[in-house]
Amino acid sequence: MQKVLVTGGAGYLGSVLVPTLLKAGYKVQVLDNLMFNQNTLLDSCSNSNFEFVHGDVRDYRLLDSLVKKADIVIPLAALVGAPLCKRDEAGTIAINKDAIIHINRIRSKEQWVIYPTTNSGYGIGQDGIFCTEETPLNPISLYGTTKSDAETDLLQTDNVLTFRLATVFGCSPRMRLDLLVNDFAYRAFSQKYIVLFESHFKRNFIHIRDVAKAFLHSIENFQTMKNNTYNVGLSSANLSKMELCLEIKKQIPDFFIAESEINKDPDQRNYIVSNEKIEKTGYKPDFDIQTGITELIKGFSLLTNNKYSNV
Repeated sequence: MQKVLVTGGAGYLGSVLVPTLLKAGYKVQVLDNLMFNQNTLLDSCSNSNFEFVHGDVRDYRLLDSLVKKADIVIPLAALVGAPLCKRDEAGTIAINKDAIIHINRIRSKEQWVIYPTTNSGYGIGQDGIFCTEETPLNPISLYGTTKSDAETDLLQTDNVLTFRLATVFGCSPRMRLDLLVNDFAYRAFSQKYIVLFESHFKRNFIHIRDVAKAFLHSIENFQTMKNNTYNVGLSSANLSKMELCLEIKKQIPDFFIAESEINKDPDQRNYIVSNEKIEKTGYKPDFDIQTGITELIKGFSLLTNNKYSNV
C-alpha cells in the first residue's frame, strides 16, 4: 500500500483529494497549519489509513521527517491568489517555491512528486491561439511566478509529474468564494447582479472533483505519464467572463450583468488552453460548467457568512 504525503491537505483542494485517495485504498498523511481554522478532514479520522500532522512546510525539520516516510508527495501547501500573495510576499516565496525546491532536494530518486501548479503561468495569451504545454510561460503575478519557478525546478529531475490547473470551481468542505466561477455564481445567488471589467478576458475552468480525479489518474498511470507537465482543464470551458455569467444566468434568470469601461480588472490573465495532452492518456472530466453551477447554488444555501475565501 503506497503512502501519500499531502501538504496543505486540509485546504480547498486537499479536503476533496484526501478522501478520494483514502477511498482508493492509499495511506494518506496530511501536513497542514490550518491557517483558516478549518476542520475539514474530521470525516477522515475514522479511517485507519489517515494521519494528520499540524505543522508548517517552512519547518524543514518536520517536513524532512514526513517526506522520508512517503512513497508519493503531493505538495498542495501554498498561498493562493493574488491578494493573499501580495499581503505576504515573503511567505508566498517561502511556501510556494522554496519549500517545493527543498522537497525536491531531499527526496530519494524513487519517491514520486505530483505537483499542482497553475495555468495562470501563461499570463496573457494570443487571441484565438490555445496554450499548450509547449507555450512559453509568462506569469504576471507573484503567485504565478513562484508556482512556475517551483515547477521548473521539479521538471529538471526524475519521477515528477506536474499539473497546470485551470481555474477550479465547485464545492469543498474548505469552501472558497474568491475563485471566479464560485465568486460569480455567489454574486448571482446572493446579490443578483455583477459589474464586469474587461468582460472579454478568457480562461479555462475545471471542477474540483475532476482535479482530484486527475491526481488519482496520474498515480495509477505514473510510469507512462511521469516527467511531464499536463494542462488540466475542461475543454468545453474556455470561457470569457461574460460567457461565464451567461451560463450562470441560465439557472438564475434574474441575474443582472453590467459592464464597465472605466476600470481595469486587477487580474489581467487572458488565455485559452488545450487539454489534449492529458486527454490522450485516458483522462476525462466528469463535471461540466452547468453541473458545477447547480452544485454551487445548492451549496450557497448552506453558507451563513462570506468568510469562505483566501482574500
